[in-house]
Amino acid sequence: MTPPVFAHGHLRLYLLSVLAMQPMHGYELIQALGDRFGGTYVPSAGTIYPRLAKLEDDGLVTKSTDGRKTVYEITDAGRAELEARQGELDGIESDVTDSVRRLADEVRSSVNGAMKTLRADLAAAAREARADAKEAGRTIRVDTQRSTTSSQLHEAEMVLNEFRHQVRIDLRRLAAVGEIPENTVSLLKSQLDTVRDSLRMPGR
Repeated sequence: MTPPVFAHGHLRLYLLSVLAMQPMHGYELIQALGDRFGGTYVPSAGTIYPRLAKLEDDGLVTKSTDGRKTVYEITDAGRAELEARQGELDGIESDVTDSVRRLADEVRSSVNGAMKTLRADLAAAAREARADAKEAGRTIRVDTQRSTTSSQLHEAEMVLNEFRHQVRIDLRRLAAVGEIPENTVSLLKSQLDTVRDSLRMPGR
């Protein structure tokens, strides 16, 4: 189970630290947090807005309407709490750095794991193809068949390696500008699962 990004009560203080820089509306706060995590963690609206409401109830932030947007601004009481808990905030910043590294490792691990599974499935599919050919009484010589299958498997592995290389480049590029979508890992898994299913059920 993945540990939570913020310990209990820490997100509340972290939101105050972000609002201390400038007033923001909810979406800007979500984006600012995502930027600080290099795109590896983007909190949901259901996570942010209840905490903003509690901060407002406690008199630590105020909100105003700017057109169709609600803008949140830290109050003097909020700044006083930040100052009083500066040492705790420094610790949170350190935890955030550790969380960014952990989340980035999880993204890499998920992608690498999916690639290994796909390679294993390709090898299994090649073995099944050889068995099916023999059972159907094909007249292709065994040596030629093995050579062809080996060549196809080699080409497939080259494609997989190139795919893995390009995905890592793209992920690092997006992470550098803080734009990795929240659903990156689930999207990769979904697409790779689709490829695996097509190999397991050819022609369907």
